[in-house]
Amino acid sequence: MAWDFVVAGGGIAGVSVAAELARRGSVLLVEAEPALAVHTTGRSAAIFLPSYGGPIIRALTAASRPRLADGLLTPLPMLWLGEDATTEIPGSVPIDVARARQFCPALRPDAFTSAALDEHTADIDAMGLHQHYVRELRSRGGEIRKGAPITALTRNGACWRVGIGPDTVGAGQVVAAAGAWTDRLAELAGVPPVGLRPLRRTVAIAAGEPIDPAWPLVADVAETCYFRPESGALLVSPADETPSEPVDARPEDLDVARALDRVNEMTTLKLRTVRTAWAGLRTFAPDRGPVVGARAGHPGFAFFAGQGGYGIQMAPALAAAGAAAIAGEPIPADVAVTAEQLSPDRFA
Repeated sequence: MAWDFVVAGGGIAGVSVAAELARRGSVLLVEAEPALAVHTTGRSAAIFLPSYGGPIIRALTAASRPRLADGLLTPLPMLWLGEDATTEIPGSVPIDVARARQFCPALRPDAFTSAALDEHTADIDAMGLHQHYVRELRSRGGEIRKGAPITALTRNGACWRVGIGPDTVGAGQVVAAAGAWTDRLAELAGVPPVGLRPLRRTVAIAAGEPIDPAWPLVADVAETCYFRPESGALLVSPADETPSEPVDARPEDLDVARALDRVNEMTTLKLRTVRTAWAGLRTFAPDRGPVVGARAGHPGFAFFAGQGGYGIQMAPALAAAGAAAIAGEPIPADVAVTAEQLSPDRFA
C-alpha cells in the first residue's frame, strides 16, 4: 500500500502535522507504543506562555493562539520571581514584593527581591488539543497505526519503502515527528542527524499547607523551580534538564527532593508528602529552535522535531508552517517565521 506521507510519532507533533498534511494527500501515522501520546505530550505541564523561549518560539506561540479552539485555554496568571524579574521577561509587568504576595500569600517576603506578573499565560488542555488533531486527521481520511515501530527506511527511486513491524508500505515522503527518537529514524534512513538532545524534566504533585486553587503559576527567573495549584495540591518541578538517551523517562528521587526543597525555600508551605511524580523528555536542537523540513541532498525525508518544552503551546502554528514547508508551499502569512529558520540545513 502506498501513502503520500508516512508520519512517525503519535505525540502532539506527529498528530498535528499529520492532520495538516492530510489536507494535501493521504497520510499514515505510525506510533511505536500501543497508545498515542505516551511520552512527553501525555506528561506535559501544558502552559501557554507567550513570553517563553526565543524569538522564533514566541512568534510561533503568538500565531498559535487564534488557531486554538474554544475551551482549550484557561487563564492562569504567572509570577516571575528573582533579582532581575522585572527586566528579563518580555510582556510582563513589574510588581513589588507585597503585590506578589497578594497573588500568592505563601511566598516568603525575604525569598526574592523583585517580581513580574504575566497575565497573558494560560493552562492548555493538552490532551484536548491532541484529540482535536486526531479527529481532524481521521476526518480527512488519515489512518493511525499504534504498536507499529518503524524497522526499516529504504529509498526506492522517488519513494520510500517503510518497514512497520512485519509489514512494508510505500511513501512519497517520510516525516519524522518522533521527539527524542527522531535522529535515530534519520540514521535508519541514511540521513545525517541534526544533533537533537533529549533532556529529562521532572514533575511531582506534593501536599503540605492548604493550597489555594486561585494561586498563579510561580517560577523563578533562574529556572530552578516552578509550581502551581493542581487538584487541591501543588504541582512542582525543579525545572531540570538532565541529558538522557531516548527512553521511557522516569523521575529520580533526588530531582523530586530538589523541587520540594526549592519550593520550601520560597514559601511557607512545608511540603513533605509526594502523591505522585513523573518525568518526560524535552528534546532540543542545538539552537533550541524547532527543526522542520528535509536536508539538502536527502529529499523525501523531513524532520519535524526539536520542539523542546514549547511543543504544545506552538503546535497549531508550527503544524501549519511545517506542513506547508514539507509540501513545498509558502508558509502561512500570519506565521512570522521562514522555512530557512526552521530548516535542518542551518546545522550543516
